Amino acid sequence: MTKHTPRLQEMYKQEIVAALTEQFGYKTSMKVPKLTKIVLSQGVGDAVSDKKLVDNAVADLSRIASCSASTFRSAILASRAFST
Repeated sequence: MTKHTPRLQEMYKQEIVAALTEQFGYKTSMKVPKLTKIVLSQGVGDAVSDKKLVDNAVADLSRIASCSASTFRSAILASRAFST
């Protein structure tokens, strides 16, 4: 069974680490900053009145990220929804 490595991780290791090492003069690749977490965020302004917008946004982000998206409502949106 072969282990799958994401293409962006491969690109980072092969191209970006080499470019950063050369640009900043690092003596070893261990000094190059590492990516630990990538966050994709999308604001959906009219989601208070139309839940379908949230569902569409989740589907779009899931396709982009190739994994399931989590949804969180901001405190501002929640306060507007309950105050009107």
